[in-house]
Amino acid sequence: MDKCSRKKQLQRIAAMGVILAMVGGCTQTSDWLKGRRTAKPSDTIILGAPEADSYLKELSDLAGGDPARQAEIYADAESGVVLTPGPNTELRFALVLATPGHAESDAEKAQSMLREVLAQSQLLTPAEISLATIHLNNVERLIVANAEARRLRQSNSRAATTEERAVSQRLASVEAENRRLRLELEAAEDKLEAITSIERSIREQE
Repeated sequence: MDKCSRKKQLQRIAAMGVILAMVGGCTQTSDWLKGRRTAKPSDTIILGAPEADSYLKELSDLAGGDPARQAEIYADAESGVVLTPGPNTELRFALVLATPGHAESDAEKAQSMLREVLAQSQLLTPAEISLATIHLNNVERLIVANAEARRLRQSNSRAATTEERAVSQRLASVEAENRRLRLELEAAEDKLEAITSIERSIREQE
């Protein structure tokens, strides 16, 4: 084999090596996003830990808006915490509580549970830790937004109550003034009637 052919063969082998390395890197990235552990010696293997896909699929169904499916997911997640308590089932239930748009959504309870789950991060996969952190940040922002909304509603309610009270006071004042005017009108009419009666009597006498 001449030098030119050997050079071309080596170039093809090098190119194949680069491609394989890139594919391996993409696979590792995909595995991390899906919650699968990479084969690093320093990694701790969490036996029985669910993949991130299972959490995301359930949260997608939960946000879908089907009340029957929402109730089924909530009941299953709640029973999981009761029957097999642990960071994985607690995370699942906390994520269900943290998802808005269904009847059992509870941001405050989700916040508390997610904090407890993250305190046991050594028992979670990196994907689970990421999910817990992201949803904890979301529920904390949601709690602040809900508090602000309540404050604005209360402020508007107080303003409306104040305005209603002022309107009521103005109406009461107008009604009192109308009553006074009616009494004065009636008194004037009585006086006019008396004067008219006297004038009539005088004319009759004449």
